Amino acid sequence: MTIFDSRIFFTALVINLMYTTALVSQAKQMEDRPPNIVWITSEDNSKHYLDLFDDNGVPTPHIQSLAEKGLIFNRAFSNAPVCSVARSAIITGCYGPRIGTQFHRKMVMVPMPDSLKMFPAYLRQVGYYTTNNSKEDYNIRKRDGVWDESSKKASWRNRNENQPFFHVFNIGVSHESSMHFTHEDMDDTLPETDQNSFKVEPKHPDTELFKYTNALYRDKIREMDRQVGTVINELRADGRLDDTFIFYFGDHGGVLPGSKGYLYETGLHVPMVVHVPEKYKHLVNKPVGSTVNDFISFIDLAPTVLNLAGVTKPKGMDGKAFLGPDNSNPEVHAPDETYSYADRFDEKYDMVRAVRKGKYKYIRNYQPFNFDGLMNNYRYKQLAYQEWKALYDKGELNKTQSAFFEARPCEMLFNIDEDPYETKNLANDPAYKTTLIDLRNRLNTWVKGMPDLSFYPEHVLIDKAFENPVAFGQKHKEEIIKYIEIANLGLLNFKEAKNSLAAALDSSDPWERYWAIIVCSTFGEQAMAMGAKIKSITTKDPELINRVRAAEFMAIMKQSDPSAVMTNALYKSDKPSEALLILNSVVLMNSSNYNYTFDIDLNKISKVVAEDSEVKLRLKYLNII
Repeated sequence: MTIFDSRIFFTALVINLMYTTALVSQAKQMEDRPPNIVWITSEDNSKHYLDLFDDNGVPTPHIQSLAEKGLIFNRAFSNAPVCSVARSAIITGCYGPRIGTQFHRKMVMVPMPDSLKMFPAYLRQVGYYTTNNSKEDYNIRKRDGVWDESSKKASWRNRNENQPFFHVFNIGVSHESSMHFTHEDMDDTLPETDQNSFKVEPKHPDTELFKYTNALYRDKIREMDRQVGTVINELRADGRLDDTFIFYFGDHGGVLPGSKGYLYETGLHVPMVVHVPEKYKHLVNKPVGSTVNDFISFIDLAPTVLNLAGVTKPKGMDGKAFLGPDNSNPEVHAPDETYSYADRFDEKYDMVRAVRKGKYKYIRNYQPFNFDGLMNNYRYKQLAYQEWKALYDKGELNKTQSAFFEARPCEMLFNIDEDPYETKNLANDPAYKTTLIDLRNRLNTWVKGMPDLSFYPEHVLIDKAFENPVAFGQKHKEEIIKYIEIANLGLLNFKEAKNSLAAALDSSDPWERYWAIIVCSTFGEQAMAMGAKIKSITTKDPELINRVRAAEFMAIMKQSDPSAVMTNALYKSDKPSEALLILNSVVLMNSSNYNYTFDIDLNKISKVVAEDSEVKLRLKYLNII
């Protein structure tokens, strides 16, 4: 061999070694690369309408295909039954009442907790390409650095080669607005779903309109599933199915009457399926193709994605990972418990908290006189809501169907396995006393531990808390616990509660007085012993909302007409959220349950109040504008 030939051979050998080393390095890099993660989120549908989860549902073959090489999560729950509140829990991994994101629609945006970022920002920090197509709808001020792109054109395909990606795809076809059809639309459109192929749930009247609404909604679920298939096919075309976790889930419960906006299972229990990619099966400690009955909440989604990506969960998140390398420790995930909350949705105020543990569900109605069916403009655009209310007013509903329009108990307890639509309240059944007390205590520990900011009225939080809600909660934790304890006086025998209520009504703290009045309204006639004190509050309390709550009590007791007190309070308010809370009581008193009339002069209402979009909904309903 000549020197020249030797040089050629040596050069070729070096090139071959370099190429081999590069291949090994690339293979190692691919092996070490974290998985891609795609979320497919459908709007406004609970698990009750997919036959993968419920016999009363329709086929969803594309979602089913994800389950064949994945996991079905049979117990997945939104923490709130409405878009912005649910999505705020998802993007933060935090309970809304702790961080100030519990109101929908938000009147002000709150900041992220000091120690946290919206979780996609942590993915970007470790090299992920993060995209959202395209709904956000958070109640939180969004900082820079969350998404590489958030738009209707956002796609994982715009990333750098070999860059891992996290992509969210939102499907809106099943949104509540799709049920805002007219009687003329019913004449023109025959649903694909057979109107006799399912059962109308027991809370609803079994009418032709409810059957049509059910069938049309199931059609939207079918179309949603087809759109899920489109995303799956795009990933398949790109060769990404073997290295991409695909999560499908509903963003909260469904939109048939009494679901979205309410802490019943139809408002919270969502479908969830996770496709497990072949290359990353080692990150899952459940058999692929199986059904998981552990409880999953939306606060768990952010920690789970971070865990799959190899990112340590930041301090301050409430959720816990249920997939990934660190999920084998039994301390990581509570297997049978979930918490939920409902406050203001659009212009309608309420305050409800719930805990489900295993098959039992405990609901705590803190203002039980605010019946479920109280007017909410967006809900009542749906013809089925309108018919339901009309049939109630005519006295044509049975007891189960009528409950939506009547005052609720303070506590409700349901056996979901036996009573999936929550129609039989077990709270007063002695056989379930131990279960009731256990769940009551769990919920109290939760609301006190956060602490729950909603024990202040929203306008107080806007004025004093929402620049740093978490810090405010910690600073005022003892006061909040005191308010919770006053609210819980309503669970006692009135004789046991009487002295503490009297002390709270005389307190120098306005929010102790506030909750004491609400508890008296809950007790009803038993609390008439407090009547003179509460009547004096209608004119003398420095807080307008306390005057209104006192007038509300007197009206519930049929002792006096509340219209003058409530109207004057509305005129004096220059805070839209305070005025909106006043108007909630006005609408309650104006409802067919009480039939008080109001003569409100628009010109006497503060301009800043009258121009608020949520206030306008109340004023329009009351025929003031």
